[in-house]
Amino acid sequence: MIRINLLPFRAARKRENIRRQISVYIGIVTITLLAVIYFSFQKISQASNLKKTEENLKVDIVTYQRELDEIKALEKKIKEVNIKLDVIKELEKGKTGPVLLLADVANSVPKGKLWLTSYAENKGSLSLKGTAMDNETVALFMNNLENTDQIKTVDLESATLRDIAQYSLKVSDFSLKCTTIAKVETKPKTAKTAAKKK
Repeated sequence: MIRINLLPFRAARKRENIRRQISVYIGIVTITLLAVIYFSFQKISQASNLKKTEENLKVDIVTYQRELDEIKALEKKIKEVNIKLDVIKELEKGKTGPVLLLADVANSVPKGKLWLTSYAENKGSLSLKGTAMDNETVALFMNNLENTDQIKTVDLESATLRDIAQYSLKVSDFSLKCTTIAKVETKPKTAKTAAKKK
């Protein structure tokens, strides 16, 4: 009977298995290392891109901040100009208002029948004193005043008859109190201011 020694064959097979396992292990480790390196490079590249994007955004922010500052400065200038324009409008209104009021009063006087002896205007209140041929003329004058653009209300304070002996004539001395549009226009503003304070 022939005996075959299988030990060297088994040892060679065992060595081959070990070599194969080591190769597989080295392959897995190599693939893992390559994958880690690849993903690391990818992350580094992403981080670098993000850093560049962040730097670009910072530059954009600085640029936009300058533009915002310019816009704010322009808005401030616009507000200042608007305030100045409002002041100019108020001054113009104050300048032309009395002229228009005086023109309305002059145009309301019945010619040859009524003479004004006193004219006083203060903060929208107008006081008129004068002499008329009769009470009907005073009433006509009051009606004319109420139909003007500058005067809103007309109140008769007094009307007294007076004799002029040398002409054998009776005349009516009168006193009127009027409210102008200047006073009417300031009232809503005052109410609004009071509402705001509350």
